[in-house]
Amino acid sequence: MASRIKSDPDLNQVLFEATPCVQKVTLNRPTQLNCLTFEMIDQLLRTFEEYEQDPQVRAVIVKGKGKAFCAGGDVVRVIQFMLQGDLFCVMEFYRKQLTLDYLVATYKKTVVFLINGAVMGGGAGLSMNAKFRIVTENTVFAMPEASFGHHPDVGASYFLSRLPGHFGEYLGLTGAKINGSEMLACGLATHFVYSKDMKSMEDALCEELLLNTSSKSDDVSRIIKEFVHNPVLKEGSSLKRLDAINRCFGKDTVEEILFALEKEATTMDDKWITNAIKSIKFASPTSLKISLRSIREGRKQTLRQCLNREFNISSHIVLRSFNYNGFYEGGKAIFFTKDKKFKWEPSKLEQVHDAIVMQFSEVVHDDRWGYLELPERAHLKGSKL
Repeated sequence: MASRIKSDPDLNQVLFEATPCVQKVTLNRPTQLNCLTFEMIDQLLRTFEEYEQDPQVRAVIVKGKGKAFCAGGDVVRVIQFMLQGDLFCVMEFYRKQLTLDYLVATYKKTVVFLINGAVMGGGAGLSMNAKFRIVTENTVFAMPEASFGHHPDVGASYFLSRLPGHFGEYLGLTGAKINGSEMLACGLATHFVYSKDMKSMEDALCEELLLNTSSKSDDVSRIIKEFVHNPVLKEGSSLKRLDAINRCFGKDTVEEILFALEKEATTMDDKWITNAIKSIKFASPTSLKISLRSIREGRKQTLRQCLNREFNISSHIVLRSFNYNGFYEGGKAIFFTKDKKFKWEPSKLEQVHDAIVMQFSEVVHDDRWGYLELPERAHLKGSKL
């Protein structure tokens, strides 16, 4: 199908700066927290493909302008297209976004993400599977999709499922926010650098790649390490409660997780438990069950398999398969009316049957819709990606 999304270069939603050997990419919607639009994803995908084939490009540095790196995909525009009935435009958005995420995760060349500020949803999908993920004291990570009737996609079932214990289930079901030091401690980030040092580190990386034509990723690591710090986790960090998180979020079902949290709350007065219970009761029951199953499945799958399954789930959500209207309902209540008055159907966890949850992962049986066709990456033979 021919592309129905046209990039408008005059919008300057992504800025590209060419320096010798290094291409700098800046997400440029600061007043919208750099949320990814159709045009941005289309432009990023084409440009990353060009960079990978260009022998002059040895590395790519990606950052965001303003106070955020990227707070997610442009959900408002997605829902607007859905309300207009242009579901195939939404499909193309998801297809290109996941293709971009896979390309970056499997990139042949060095990609360095400078994550200074919010990184959520689509921003996490773009960056969290890359080799270099540098955070600062300003970084905040979250995957809040279940709160508005969706699910942690963009490869989240892969990177969340590989966090210590059941910390990934905790983040995916509650949408809890963690900071840069916590991201480093749990493995979501590779390095922690103070924001005041980011520009100096960026310049040092460019200089190294320019002067030393034989530089490899180990040399990039060496330069970055000259600027890193090892922050101390705050006393209130949820990572310091990992034993309790594992006891609760290691349960088989969302109902059992919620029951375990409520039981834990009777013996432990801790803010993270109160917030976790509140978040789970606030979110879509169907989304919670889809999310838990997706993360558990992701633990056994490659990134490619995870992205394919996530595309299927998102497709069913957009098409309102199995009478699920949660994304419309949640998106309207958070992004349009902003009253956060949800009418989830089903409204209770016990009303969401496992047989239905499993069907969300299946390919949409509609020739017009199809399935995700990720590019073959010959250099990945034997890789877990």
